[in-house]
Formats: sequence, C-alpha cells, structure tokens
Amino acid sequence: MKMQAVIRGGVHTEERHDSTHKHVTGQAEYADDIAEPADLLHAYLGLSEAAHAEIGSVDLSAVRAAPGVVGVLTAKDIPGVNDVSPMGLHDEPIFAEGKVEFLGQPMFAVVAETRDVARRAVALARVEYRSLPAVIDVADAMEAGYPHVTAPLTLERGAVEEGMKAAPNRLSGSMRVGGQDHFYLEGHIAFAIPGEDDDVTVFSSTQHPSEVQHMVAHVLGVPSNAVTITVRRMGGGFGGKETQPNIFAAVAALAAKRFGRAVKLRPDRDDDMIATGKRHDFKIDYDLGYDDEGRIAAVDGVFAARCGFSADLSGPVTDRALFHADNAYFYPHVRLRSRPMKTNTVSNTAFRGFGGPQGVIAAERFMEEIAYRLGKDPLEIRKINLYGGPGRDVTPYHQTVTDNILPRLFEELEESSDYRARRQAILEHNAQGGIIRKGIALTPVKFGISFTATWYNQAGALVHVYNDGSIHLNHGGTEMGQGLFTKVAQVVADCFQVDLDKVKISATNTGKVPNTSATAASSGSDLNGMAAQNAAEQIKGRLIAFAAENWKVDPDQVAFEPNSVRVGNDVMSFPEFIKQAYLARVHLSAAGFYKTPDIHWDRAAGKGRPFYYFAYGAAVSEVSVDTLTGEYQVDRTDILHDVGRSLNPALDKGQVEGGFVQGVGWLTTEELWWDKDGRLRTHAPSTYKIPLASDRPKIFNVNLAQWSVNKERTIRRSKAVGEPPLMLGISVLEALSMAVASVADYRECPRLDTPATPERILLAIDRLQSGGEG
Repeated sequence: MKMQAVIRGGVHTEERHDSTHKHVTGQAEYADDIAEPADLLHAYLGLSEAAHAEIGSVDLSAVRAAPGVVGVLTAKDIPGVNDVSPMGLHDEPIFAEGKVEFLGQPMFAVVAETRDVARRAVALARVEYRSLPAVIDVADAMEAGYPHVTAPLTLERGAVEEGMKAAPNRLSGSMRVGGQDHFYLEGHIAFAIPGEDDDVTVFSSTQHPSEVQHMVAHVLGVPSNAVTITVRRMGGGFGGKETQPNIFAAVAALAAKRFGRAVKLRPDRDDDMIATGKRHDFKIDYDLGYDDEGRIAAVDGVFAARCGFSADLSGPVTDRALFHADNAYFYPHVRLRSRPMKTNTVSNTAFRGFGGPQGVIAAERFMEEIAYRLGKDPLEIRKINLYGGPGRDVTPYHQTVTDNILPRLFEELEESSDYRARRQAILEHNAQGGIIRKGIALTPVKFGISFTATWYNQAGALVHVYNDGSIHLNHGGTEMGQGLFTKVAQVVADCFQVDLDKVKISATNTGKVPNTSATAASSGSDLNGMAAQNAAEQIKGRLIAFAAENWKVDPDQVAFEPNSVRVGNDVMSFPEFIKQAYLARVHLSAAGFYKTPDIHWDRAAGKGRPFYYFAYGAAVSEVSVDTLTGEYQVDRTDILHDVGRSLNPALDKGQVEGGFVQGVGWLTTEELWWDKDGRLRTHAPSTYKIPLASDRPKIFNVNLAQWSVNKERTIRRSKAVGEPPLMLGISVLEALSMAVASVADYRECPRLDTPATPERILLAIDRLQSGGEG
C-alpha cells in the first residue's frame, strides 16, 4: 500500500527549535555577537548612590578628562524628551534631574573608546546628595502615606458584607509574596548605528521592538520612521525586556547620533540587576467567609504591591493580579482591591505571568487556610470550590467561564499520579515523627489569555514567496528561546504544504512590520501565527485564481499537496508552479493582519471580557524537608497541562517544564533583599539563587492534555503556553506547607511567606513546635 506523502515540519508535529543546534554550538548570533565596525564606541551608565535625595552638585570633570573618554551625556544633551515611561506618564527620566528616587537610578552616561574605559570613568564622578526620607518596603509605603503610582482597581460582584455575615465561618490573614529577578542569560544590550539625516538603526535585545522604536524617536525628537529596531533573538526575556530595554536603546542611539559613530551599551550583570525592574512583590490581606464543607461564601482582598519610583507597567500588572485572584474558584461574593504603591526602589515591571501568579497564589492560600481550619485535604476544598455550571461560572470581573476543563484534568492527574495512595503514605510517614517530613499537594491554574489592554491584541506579518519557490517570513513577534519563530514558520509551511526548511525565518524588524505588540501575555503564537496565516492565505488565494484561469478549471480543483500543486489532473512541484505564477505576474507577497475578536474591558466599571479564552493545568508535587536545617528537595512532580491542539508538542512541553521550574525558583530560592538604605544586596549569582538542573524534581512527569481542543478560533485550535505553567510551581509551596504543618499534627496552616527559603521553613517549624502561629 502506497503511503501518503506528507510535508516535513507542518503544524501539530514535534519539530526542534530552529536555533537549537546554534544554541548548543555557540553559533547563535545575539546582539553582542554582531560584527563591530572599526570605530565603535562604548557607553556606560552612571548610577546614583542614594535611594532618595536632592542632587546638590555633580562634578563630571574627572570623567571627561579620563583617557579614552569621548564624551559624557546628561539630561541637557537630550534633544527630545527626557522620558521613557511606557504608560506616557512622564515619570521615568533617562537621566535624573534635580533628585534621585532609587539607588541605582541612571544620572549620566559615559561614552568611550572601550567598554573598560567607560566603566572605569563612571566611578570618577563626584556627586553631592541631600538625603530625603526613603521608603523601601510596601507596608512602610502604605504607613507613610506614599501615593499610588497609578489608579487602583476594584473588582466586585455580589454583596460582600452580607455574604460574610451569613457565612458560618470566618478567617482573615496576610501573606507576603516575594519578587523575582528575570536573570536572563543574555543581559540588556543595545547597539546603535547612525544613518543619514535623522536615521538610526538599533539592534536591541527587546521583546517590544515597536515600543523601543517609539521611545528612541521620542528621546531624539524625530519621527518613528527615522528609527529602525532589529532583533533576531534574545537570550531570555521573561518580561524583563518588554519596557526595560528602552533606556539602553535610547542612550545608545543618543550617543550614536551625538558623536556620529556606532555605539554599544551593555551593563554588567550587577548593574543590570540594580537598575532594571523585577517581578512585583506583594502584601496581600484577606478576609474569607466559608461554610462547614469548606465552600467559600465571600472573599475580600487587598493586594498591595511594591511598584518602585515610577509607574512602568504596575497598573496592568496589579490589575492582572486581581483578575487571577480567583484562579480556578468561584466566589459568590467578592471584592478585590489593588494598591500599586510608590517606593524608593527600582520600578518593577513585567515578569512571566504579569501579576497573575501573585493573584493565583492568594487563591491557593485561601484553599489551604480553609482546609487546615476544617481538618481536610486541601484538594477536597479545591474541588468543591471549582468553577461549575450556571450560577457558579462568573468571575469577579463578570466574565463567564465557558471552557472549564479542570474537573477532567483533576480526575486524570489524581489517578495517573496515584495521589491518594501517596498522600496516605506520607501521612503515615510523618506520623512516625523523625527529622525528615514529607508533603504533597495538587494545585491547578486557570489563566486568562489576551492583553488586558485590548489594543495590544493585534499583529502583523509579511510573507514573500520568491520565484524559486522559497519563502521569506517576517512578523512582529520576537524570539527569546520559546520557539515562537519555529511555530509560526510551521503555520506558513502548512498553509503552502511545503517542508519547513523552505520557510526562511528572519529577524523582527520595525521597518518590515510596523506597530507591533510586545511578545508577551502568552499571546505570541496566537497573534503572529494568525497574522502569518492571513498573509499566506492571501497569496494562496491569488495562486488559486491564477491556476483556475490559466488551466481552465474550477478553483476547487486546485489543491496544495505536499511540496506540489495539483491543478485538475496536472501535478507540478511547488517551485515549478510558483515560477509559472511569477511569469504570469501574480503578486507573491502579502502583509497579513490579525486582531483578537470578542474581547472588551471597561476598567472603570470593572466588567467585561478581557480574555479570549483560558488555559488550564494542574500539578502534583511531593517534597521532603529536613526539620533540623529547613533544607528540602522536590522528590516528584506530575503535570498535566492544557495547550489545546498543540502546534508543536516538543516546544510546548519544554515551555511547561521550564515555566514550572522558574515558578518553583520564585517561590523557594530566589530572594530579593534591599537593606535599609535601599541598596539591593542580592545583585549577582553569588547572592541570588536561581534553580539549578539539580533542583529539578527527581522524578518529573510532564504530559499535555492531548484531548483538549480550543473552542475559540485560535491558530489551529491551539492554546497559549508561555505563562500558565509557571503557576504550577505553587504545588511545591503547598507541599512544603504540608510538611511543615506535620510537626504540629496539621493543627494550623503554616502561612509560609515566599520565597520559602530554608531559613523561612526552619523558622516556621520552630514557631509551630513552640506553639506559636506559623
């Protein structure tokens, strides 16, 4: 029997990342690897040494006089506007003027013949500060009456006070959720090349080329069409390269135009960590009402975030924390309020999950608290509070949940992981006493997919078919290791039914696709895949019309088959067909476009449908804790995750694994610590611990829900995968909590703050053993 031909690399197949071989051999070219022109200059930022102070005087004479220094840039040298605030609030100057508002704030830039000269010259600056009171912590900011950096949000549904009064049981509590540094392997970098007239080209390590373009133009005082931003790939981003590249690109471009030479700006890891934003840390206060079965009746929560000295993206980040404070659970009566607090620290920013993880962890704490109060398995409490049918299917922001598959995920994962038997074995192990205590937890995630800023839910793509049959693809998404370029290329290959290697992936470039949205919010494949498909379908439509007319057949007799085209009874290779189309003057290029349908959001009313759909997942994690030292290990994790009909299961599974491990790092080892003077003390790998390969679960079972198909018309019915798996790391925190609670016979919730470092674990054990509250 003759086997049917198929293309190599179409959708729904496991294809390797397009740059995998380059990553492991060192051939992948990043911004710092681009061949440097002979007259390249290097810039470096001079950072403040005070957290909050008026600038008395700045003496840069020794800096300018240093051998090899070409010049120094300050606010006075900016021809446009001294601001790179992404929300247009004019609260984020490139160079501080008059006062500094966090330790590490850029004040000037040195431009020199070499990077080493620039770095050393920065230290020669002499600055006099007149100190002002500095507030570092979010709780202190609220107590001191510091302002919000942007307007707070309230989400409310039902009658909270009445719901609380009617509830048989009440509890209230508070938790601290730590921040997280992005710790991308490739730090920030910008490489600017001046052109004629107002033109400048910047190679930037950015997730948001169009925003960098607009910011550079803003600073230079030129139109956006004079600025071209290019990015082939990043060595990691995680949200840290959404707004944070703005200042580096702007300074490099400013220097390039000022001195007429190419300029590169790359900070050291320490300065990168000190001067750039991180995941927001939160103080969450909550009041819960619930019945004797553990079913929630009412929730009242206040989510206060350390936002830093300027707004950056803190408004939408704290909004999304509220959007996900329900996680997978229905609250009959609910009121959630954000408090985006100004502090004298670096402005926090986007990070994988964009505030969602901080909301989800609160929801899981609610379930855990109720379970310990009632003496039940937290999984039992989670199950009875899941979203359900009519009457139990509306979120706090009034969106109806229509695609809930968590009951099935729970059932399958509970069975495949042998959760019940393992939990019983752990209870028996802990009952024997001993130094090593164990814990196990099953936690879900329900994550909304779309930018809550509705206008960002659009994308463009450019597809060329050359007359030899090769295909050139460009779109507005950026590649940071997640495999977006590969997935979109698979879509285009599938449209034309050609092998994947016939599609050339090209660098994201604002001169090719304009007004792009950030590659963020887990929407890269959804948006850019649809835009690329739209472009390919335009070209296919012209080709079908050409074939029908030229061969005198009906359009439905024209079919794109694997690496060939069938027209009636004639079959020709794809290149041969394309050559015929070219000779017939068929337009073989198209600009595609896509905008997400059916979404809307009224922030003032706190109502709408901000998300096109939800992605789901669940994880079971088991841990062992040494009660003498607080040290622990993750013994086993089982994950079942929903990606719809996967475009590329291999890449999606990699995202699930990586997201989970990054989530575990956020909740366990990655601790950000500022001293009382506002100096970040955890600013290098020596003091900031990200997970190692040895920290992964000893047994790590990751599966995709193969039966899931997105009900919405997404690209080939797939679902987003970038952010949701990070929140599955909460299962490790909940398992640690069980292990800790065992030292007091599970009488109370340990109330672990995060990150749950060994020190915090040990302190919680000590409190419980001594009879204090955990």
